[in-house]
Amino acid sequence: MEFRKQMKVDAIITDWRPPEVIEKYLSGGMCGYDREGSPVWYDVIGPVDPKGLFLSASKQDFIKSKIRDCEMLQQECRLQSERLGSNVESITMIYDVEGLGLKHLWKPAIETYGEMFEDNYPEGLKRLFVIKAPKLFPVAYNLVKHFLSENTRQKIYILGANWQEVLLKYIDAEELPAIYGGKLTDPDGDPRCRTRVSQQTRRLVQLNKLPYLIKCQWQFACEGADVGFGVFLKTKKGEWRKASEMEEVIPSQRYNAHLVPEDGSLTCERPGVYVLRFDNTYSIFQAKRVSYSVEVLLPDQLQSQREAHANRTNEIKPFLLTMSF
Repeated sequence: MEFRKQMKVDAIITDWRPPEVIEKYLSGGMCGYDREGSPVWYDVIGPVDPKGLFLSASKQDFIKSKIRDCEMLQQECRLQSERLGSNVESITMIYDVEGLGLKHLWKPAIETYGEMFEDNYPEGLKRLFVIKAPKLFPVAYNLVKHFLSENTRQKIYILGANWQEVLLKYIDAEELPAIYGGKLTDPDGDPRCRTRVSQQTRRLVQLNKLPYLIKCQWQFACEGADVGFGVFLKTKKGEWRKASEMEEVIPSQRYNAHLVPEDGSLTCERPGVYVLRFDNTYSIFQAKRVSYSVEVLLPDQLQSQREAHANRTNEIKPFLLTMSF
């Protein structure tokens, strides 16, 4: 309940929309129902460019996007329950992993969809079919399985060459896209049903990047309670200044990073010292521990996607911590 309150889940379908880059280039979608009336969700892995997507939108946007998908699927389950007069409360998922490659094993993307869904959407999955699995799939599965409960693992079926035959045992041909062995197509005859299952392919590593500027990206999580965070700019050379004497680039505010990791980015358009400040002055009796990762992308690194990493973990006393680059 705390998670739903903090993430404003009850209004996420009506009051929030994913950024355009997620809507256009994050593949997958709901299409049809299984033989018991449960919605079927498809994730098509091959077309996805995880790193390009994560450099074009924030981690929070991806988390909210998946929460929104879960809420829409639960809403569809409730509608199906009314239509069929029987209880529908879980979904069937199909993971099409054709084209799975090393680019899909990017750790930040994998970690984003970790334990949160196990903790906050329990028993929402009826079964998950993995189809067209390449030789690399066992490596990918080993990276994600520790996020899954044993009960969830038992619902995962990795299908072999007879995957179309198996799918048809659980999904009627009229509800299964033709590309997967069924009869369902889009109105224009598209066997992939791309109006419902997005599958756009495009390299995204250059989106939202200015080639001659420096970009700073950060992620942080907090143990204990919320923490303040803001970004400040010192343009004048000379002695160090307090944050109150600097220009506020990103206003300081409190983040519930103890519930959901926070992230953000800033294109440094002006010369000077940029200060990323964690603020705990409002909580003088409670120390907190903040884990953070900062990436500074230089112009040539924006072009080549070679990244400089700075990773640290510090104890935040009831005062201030500043980082400058």
